Amino acid sequence: MERVFAPVDYHPIPGEEGWFSWNLKDATRYNGVVLGPLKVRHEQVGDRRYTRLRMIPEHKHTNIQDIVHGAVTLGLIDVALFSGAQTLGRGHDGPMVTLELSTQFVGAGDKTRPLDAVTELVRETGKLAFVRGEVVQDDDTVAAYSGILRKLPHR
Repeated sequence: MERVFAPVDYHPIPGEEGWFSWNLKDATRYNGVVLGPLKVRHEQVGDRRYTRLRMIPEHKHTNIQDIVHGAVTLGLIDVALFSGAQTLGRGHDGPMVTLELSTQFVGAGDKTRPLDAVTELVRETGKLAFVRGEVVQDDDTVAAYSGILRKLPHR
């Protein structure tokens, strides 16, 4: 059964095996305007399942040190909380809000490589989703994070 996430254009990307679009249908909102095109891939290591959310950094995403700005990394993480909870969870396709986000920056983001937020759904209840993950570029870790999302009823 194909999953549907109402505000998100979620579909396989032709020619990119295993990757799905993860872009808001309204491209004038934050995700598309600030982060740019996003895509997700689902991965499994042993019995653990992950969602990898990828963005391609551009010059506009850098700071004066010519590395990916921390705010861009935080924005990617916030979107990753939702893509991870929604694609790995029990199918809540309604709105959610971030209740808590804890982030530890551990390395600089390289503007020349894809920036991936790899998210694991730790636990899900009827109203909450607990997630954690890392932002990586190949084998380099840029940040670690954990967050709690509140599921809201459909409006």
